[in-house]
Amino acid sequence: MDAASHNGHIRRALGQGLPSAHYAAYDACTLCPRRCRAKRNEGKAGFCGASSTMRIARAALHFWEEPPLSGNSGSGAVFFTGCPLRCVFCQNHQISQEGFGLAVPVERLAQIMLELQDQGALNINLVTPLHFAPQIREAVLAAKQAGLMLPVVCNTSGYELAQVVRAMADVIDIWLTDFKYADAALAQELSYARDYPEVAAAALEEMCDLLRSRGGRNVNADGSMRRGIIVRHLVLPGHADDSCRVLDRVWDICANEVDVSIMNQYTPNERCRKAKGSLAQTLSDEEYEIVICHADDLGFEKIWWQEGGTVSESFVPAFDATGVEGPSLLDSGCRAVDAEKPDAKKE
Repeated sequence: MDAASHNGHIRRALGQGLPSAHYAAYDACTLCPRRCRAKRNEGKAGFCGASSTMRIARAALHFWEEPPLSGNSGSGAVFFTGCPLRCVFCQNHQISQEGFGLAVPVERLAQIMLELQDQGALNINLVTPLHFAPQIREAVLAAKQAGLMLPVVCNTSGYELAQVVRAMADVIDIWLTDFKYADAALAQELSYARDYPEVAAAALEEMCDLLRSRGGRNVNADGSMRRGIIVRHLVLPGHADDSCRVLDRVWDICANEVDVSIMNQYTPNERCRKAKGSLAQTLSDEEYEIVICHADDLGFEKIWWQEGGTVSESFVPAFDATGVEGPSLLDSGCRAVDAEKPDAKKE
């Protein structure tokens, strides 16, 4: 099968043109690199923790993204339940691993996007969304038909299949992607994903190819991003050497075609504090400086960095279903009615 045919197959699996809520991609799920083949359409949870029922834990303005995304108005962040990684240091474990979230139909997600636009959001920021790729794609297309004008951000761990990235290209304007590790052994130890470095590199290559095909990075006069890629990296205490290797890899793939965001906000969670070791500590200023200087030495021109006082759980919003319940967009005429209000529950 050639690349074009394969891309068409993936898009059909994601539900393009399907009239019902059945998505072939969930029959034996291989949407993420785990390729767990869970029968999500039958209510079984995949490695990500999700069945075919889309769940959302929060939808609200978020002011702690990089300046091109948050600006002064805030990013319209939608936090999805579940994740294909198992990061031991995760700050969002309530939704990534513990399953909190409300069941939401495609029509409600489309309406949420329009509500965030009305609230003045600079963009629609979909946080860890691609294990729900079929519904995401359908909701964005519906919202655009109903008047959504904002750029759409895919805020991802970077652990994505390149073919899924490609299949979502027409509904994603900005890729906000992590690149967590260069070392496979470290990826296995901390996220139970030995293949993370190679998977993330392939996904980033695909993102860069897609960005080039659309004319490259684009920002408004006020600095807000309309199209582009921001590669995020959280520097972990005791692992500045791996952080430098991550930056080497990113530079080799796309150089100055991307922004890089180098974060010092690592905050030990309870699990890491109990385990002791380097991850029980916060990041030293010296380690962070090593990584920032390496990015500068490589030649990155668009570097976002954090100054003191970022070690805090205040960057983690309250996962309390804010903005999740409400009316649904039912048809192209933008008619909305009160949606069913399902209880929050674990998968």
